[in-house]
Amino acid sequence: MTHRSGFACFVGRPNAGKSTLTNALVGTKVAITSSKPQTTRHAIRGIVHRDDAQLVIVDTPGVHKPRTLLGRRLNDVVRETWSEVDVVGFCVPADEKVGPGDRYIASELRKVAKRTPVIGIVTKTDVAKPEQIAEQLLALQDVLDFEELIPVSAVDGFQVKQLEDLLVARLPEGPQLYPDGDLTDEPEQTLVAELIREAALEGVRDELPHSIAVTVEEMLPREDKRDLLDIYATVYVERPSQKGIILGHQGERMKAVGAQARQQIQKLLGTKVYLNLHVKVAKDWQRDPKQLRRLGF
Repeated sequence: MTHRSGFACFVGRPNAGKSTLTNALVGTKVAITSSKPQTTRHAIRGIVHRDDAQLVIVDTPGVHKPRTLLGRRLNDVVRETWSEVDVVGFCVPADEKVGPGDRYIASELRKVAKRTPVIGIVTKTDVAKPEQIAEQLLALQDVLDFEELIPVSAVDGFQVKQLEDLLVARLPEGPQLYPDGDLTDEPEQTLVAELIREAALEGVRDELPHSIAVTVEEMLPREDKRDLLDIYATVYVERPSQKGIILGHQGERMKAVGAQARQQIQKLLGTKVYLNLHVKVAKDWQRDPKQLRRLGF
């Protein structure tokens, strides 16, 4: 039996359902999902293990016209990723008309499409009517010359397996790239920081999504209790006024963030966790190259 292995990535406007699709294919939560656009900042890889293949999914940030240094760096990450994968999935939600943002991405994709196959994916079919889905598939045919077009829903699992087969068929023959059981090659600290950031983003007013960064300072098993992990992390915001929003009245909001993040981290690491969170102001960090480096961008 031939074995295929290689890399795929999903591209699309922010909030096109890329992370949710990654999680559905991998079967667990590796990419953070949020109703806020622009939550993915690292190329998180999810790994799909099959008897006949290993598909490594690279989850890129959403492509957008950049307004800050961070924005430009994110777009560079995306282009580098596109040129290195075996197949690209271009995601467009079923319930939103194809717009200038999609056309901008398609024009960028044309540069790699000569050597990398691109599959058009209509996402979120669970929230669209059949005629909307049909219209979207027709509209996509004019955007790019796709190898295949497929409607899927990560939420109810519609055609997720078929999409997996389409991606795997375009991988080169080769051995496993990662050991069985590995779901992602991101360091645990990166994933923990992402889960904290996801919890901090929930329910925060719209002005904050870009302004939150998280660093994990320490992750250590407690001396006297080997089954308990102590995690010390810092949540950075850009302005003192945002610190108040994140903390909430008498720190109530931050307590809720800590409780939610701790649950997700315990699920991810399979161990009990003590989570210590601090909020700090790093003035205008998105525009400052030194601070961007320190925060891992």
